[in-house]
Amino acid sequence: MDIKAKIEKIFPTQNVTATFKKREFVVEYAENPQYPEYVKFECIQDKCDMLDNFSAGQEVTVSFNLKGRKWTDPKNGEDKYFNTLQVWRINAESSTTPTNGNTPPPPSANDEPDWLSEDSDDLPF
Repeated sequence: MDIKAKIEKIFPTQNVTATFKKREFVVEYAENPQYPEYVKFECIQDKCDMLDNFSAGQEVTVSFNLKGRKWTDPKNGEDKYFNTLQVWRINAESSTTPTNGNTPPPPSANDEPDWLSEDSDDLPF
């Protein structure tokens, strides 16, 4: 699964055990801009370092797997269910607007093509 969103917050890496680490982050997902959703994802093991290249406010595409598991409490036998959004790739969204300042302005409605100028007797056909 993929979503495009804006990074809200990145948390530090947590060493859960001597051999397992995870890192969480939150994105603002605005499928409907009036009601943005704040969704928490996690990266595990070697994927934790992916977040070093990103910062809050950055627009990204997050590729993830939806994980779910069942856990039975040994004290009372009650079943509990957990969901996880486990990230396997993050890509920065590239800007579609050039920022170098060398782009000519878009034509205005009053601009005529060169071949329509009054002083030209040549027709394009």
